[in-house]
Amino acid sequence: MHSVLLVEDDDSIRAALHNALTERHFSVVAVATAAEALRETAAGPLDIVLLDLGLPDLDGTAALRMIRGISSVPVIIVTARRGETSVVQLLDAGADDYVVKPFSADHLVARMRALLRRTSSAATSEQRVVAAGGLHLDLLERSASFQGKHLDLTRREFDLLVYLAERPNRVVTRRELCDRVWGSSERASDQTIDVHLSWLRRKLGETAANPRYLHTVRGVGVKLVVSS
Repeated sequence: MHSVLLVEDDDSIRAALHNALTERHFSVVAVATAAEALRETAAGPLDIVLLDLGLPDLDGTAALRMIRGISSVPVIIVTARRGETSVVQLLDAGADDYVVKPFSADHLVARMRALLRRTSSAATSEQRVVAAGGLHLDLLERSASFQGKHLDLTRREFDLLVYLAERPNRVVTRRELCDRVWGSSERASDQTIDVHLSWLRRKLGETAANPRYLHTVRGVGVKLVVSS
């Protein structure tokens, strides 16, 4: 599952794109300012950034240069500017691609997937399979098995398990799970996260009282424990 940072100050466009990308199985963090974009980029990891140029706190071109100063994450510019000079300047500043408004969600996703394919040889984000302990997660097929047996997971359970399995033995905060798995606009409650973790534990044959893989760190978050 690819993680996307969506930087768009228009509330309606941001919400529409967030929903469209989430429906297409991207993990989306949506922000409205350059300052938030830089913070999220620094926090990482990200697979791709969609950057609008008309931001309230900083021109998008300047924001692009600052992102390039801290990360090599692929960046697609989302712009209403059609002039060739503007496009050349953006590419020279470090953009990997651009789309001109208005555009369809399908067109944008096609450009995103093409860019991800082009960068796959140098990026671990294109890894097809995540293996952790007895878990085997196929990201493209969206299938999961545990100790050789198929796991019947919902879409959200799969996304949650992939996110934890990609970060074995690392405590992941509830805020991070909310942002990266549910998407910041959905604001999953602690209870929602706990319910999904409980379902996953049941399918992995463990309980919160006697965990083997999914360990809760009280007051912080959860981690997937994998023996070396």
